[in-house]
Amino acid sequence: METPTQTAEHIESMTEFLVSQYSDQLRNIALSSDPKLHYPLFLEFAELVDDNPHLARLVYSNPEQYLRLFDDSAVLAHKIALEHMKKFESKIGIEKRFIHVRINTSGSPLERSSDTFPSIGRVRVKHRGILLMLKGTVIRSGAVKMYEGERMFRCRKCKHMFPLFPELESINSIVKPPFCPSQRSKSCEGTNFDPVDDTVTRHDYQEIKIQENTQVLGVGVIPRSILVVLKDDLVDNVKAGDDVVVSGILTSKWSHDLKDVRCDLEPMVIANHVRRTNELKSEIDISDELIEKFKNFWSHFKDTPLKGRNAILRGICPQVVGLFTVKLAVALTLIGGVQHVDASGTKVRGESHLLLIGDPGTGKSQFLKFAAKLSNRAVITTGLGSTSAGLTVTAVKDGGEWMLEAGALVLADGGLCCIDEFDSMREHDRATIHEAMEQQSISVAKAGLVTTLSTKTIVFGATNPKGQYDPDQSLSVNTALSGPLLSRFDIVLVLLDTKNPEWDKVVSSHILAEVQIEEGRYVDDLTMIWPLPMLQRYIQFVKGNFRPVLSKEAEEIISSYYRLQRRSSTHNAARTTVRMLESLIRLAQAHARLMFRNEVTRLDAITAILCIESSMTISAIVDSMGNALHSNFSEEPDQEYAKQETLILEKLRGDDIY
Repeated sequence: METPTQTAEHIESMTEFLVSQYSDQLRNIALSSDPKLHYPLFLEFAELVDDNPHLARLVYSNPEQYLRLFDDSAVLAHKIALEHMKKFESKIGIEKRFIHVRINTSGSPLERSSDTFPSIGRVRVKHRGILLMLKGTVIRSGAVKMYEGERMFRCRKCKHMFPLFPELESINSIVKPPFCPSQRSKSCEGTNFDPVDDTVTRHDYQEIKIQENTQVLGVGVIPRSILVVLKDDLVDNVKAGDDVVVSGILTSKWSHDLKDVRCDLEPMVIANHVRRTNELKSEIDISDELIEKFKNFWSHFKDTPLKGRNAILRGICPQVVGLFTVKLAVALTLIGGVQHVDASGTKVRGESHLLLIGDPGTGKSQFLKFAAKLSNRAVITTGLGSTSAGLTVTAVKDGGEWMLEAGALVLADGGLCCIDEFDSMREHDRATIHEAMEQQSISVAKAGLVTTLSTKTIVFGATNPKGQYDPDQSLSVNTALSGPLLSRFDIVLVLLDTKNPEWDKVVSSHILAEVQIEEGRYVDDLTMIWPLPMLQRYIQFVKGNFRPVLSKEAEEIISSYYRLQRRSSTHNAARTTVRMLESLIRLAQAHARLMFRNEVTRLDAITAILCIESSMTISAIVDSMGNALHSNFSEEPDQEYAKQETLILEKLRGDDIY
C-alpha cells in the first residue's frame, strides 16, 4: 500500500509528463465547449517507457490504481494548460471535470509479449491485474446504458469524506468499507457512513463481445470470445464486424442467476483503449523497396505486358495446373473495381462477385481456400452449414436484453466471404444475400431491433450443377439458382469434367511432379512464380493506390458489347441486365489495377469482355470459348490476345455497333 506522499509524487511526475508531451491535446480539451462531457487524452505507452520506465512498469503491473491516478493527473495538467493559455495566449478555455487517459500500446514492448498480448482463448487467471491487450472481431454490440461510477461518503464519527467506486463483479453495487479509511495518526474506527448529496458521478456504459479471428486458429478449434466493457468516450466507437485491439484490465463478473445452473465468474475486460484495425486489417507492411520491385517487374515486361500478368496469375493456386480463366477471374474478383457515388448519393459497388459451377474434383474448393489466404480478411462457410441468420445477423437474448450478433457476411465486411456448396443452401436462406451482394448492407428487423449493417464484402461461391450439366439449357436451369441471384455475380465460370486425354495427361504429370518437388521451390525471381506473401502485398497495394479511369475508347467498346449482348439475348436473360454493364466496368478497372495502371485501356476492356464471354452459356461473339477447365497458360499471350482483339472488334464493327 502506497503512502499519501508516494501517491502525490506519482501524480506530480504524471502531470509533468502530460504537460511536456501532450500540450496540444490539453489545449484542444480546454477549448472544447461542453464542460460535462468525458474527454479522452491519448497517450503512447512507448513514449512513457522512454520518459519514465519506473512509472510505465507501475501502470503495467497495477493499472487499476495508476490509470485512476493518471486521470487525476490529466485534470491537473488540464488546469495548468488553462492557466498558461490565459497568461500567455490571452485565450480563455473552459475547465473540464472528466478527462480519461487512453493508453495506446501500439509499438510498445507490451505488444511483443505473449504474456501481455495473448489470444482470447489463452486468457487465464494469471492475466488478472495487469494491463492486457486482446485482438479480435466485434461480434456483438450492446445498448448504451448509464451507471453510477463514484459517490462520496462521510464518516459520522470523524466527518472524513472518501470516494467509493462500484464493483463490476457484483453487478456495479457499491460495497461500504468495514471501518473508516481515514489515515490519521489516531484511527477513527467509525463504522457508519452517509452518502454526500450531489457527489454522484454517472458514466456511459456499453458491453461488447469480441471473438478470435478464425483465420489464425487451427482446424477444429472453436473460436473463443470475451466480454469487453466500454465506458464514457469509448462507447459506440465500434460496431459488429469491426476488427479491434483492446487494451484494458481483466476482471470478472458473476454470471446470471439461472435456475439449476451453476453460478460462475465470467472473464471480462474493462477497456482503457480501443484501436480499430479495419483500415489495417491485414497489418502487412509494404516497404518502399517492395514497391520498387513491383515497378522493376513491370518495366521488365514493358513490351509484353500480358506475359508479366500471366507470371502473377501463375502464383494463384499453383497446386492446380492450368485453369488460366479461373485464375484470372479470381485475381480480378479480389482486386475489384472502384466504387462510384453519383450526384444523388447512390452508390454503385466496386466489389466483384464470382461463382464457380463445376463437376466434383475440378478444384473449386481449392480456389476458395487460396482466395481466402490472399484476402486480408476472409470468412469461409458452406451452404449446408449456413442459415440466413448465420450469414446475416442473429438476435440473441442476454440478461433479459435482445442484442444482434454478427453473421458471416457482416464479419467479412471489407474482405471476402467464401460460400462452398452454394446449391445446398435453402431457398429462403439464399434470398437473404440478395441485398448484401448488391446494396452491400443488410436490413434487419428482429425482436424489436430495426437496423442496417454494412456488408461491403466480396462473395465467392462454388456449386455443383444440378445433375448432368446441359449446355443447351440456361444457367438457372442447370444450377437451380434464381435469375436475380445469378445476375449479381460478375463472373460465372462453368468447369465441366469432359473426357480429354491430352488434358488428363497434363494433369496427371503435374500432380505426380508436385509430390516429388520439395517445399523450397519458390525463388525470389518474380518473373518465375510469385509466392503467396508477395501476391498478398501486391493485391493490397494495387487496391489501395490505383483508381483507374475509363478511356474514351474503352467506354465505346464496353458500351458496344453491352448493346450487342442485349440484342442477341436468348438463353442469357438472367445475365444480360444492366448489372452486366456495371460488371464490365468493374472487371476492366480491376484488370487495369492488375496491370499496374491508372487508366482503363482497350486491352482492359477486351479482357473484361473475354471474362464475361466465359460466363455465358451461349456466346455472342466468340463462338468457341471452350471449357474453362481446360484453359491453359499461353506461351505467347500477347500474340494470342492480338488475334482475340481483332476478332472481337470485327464482330462489333460488323454489327454496326462499334
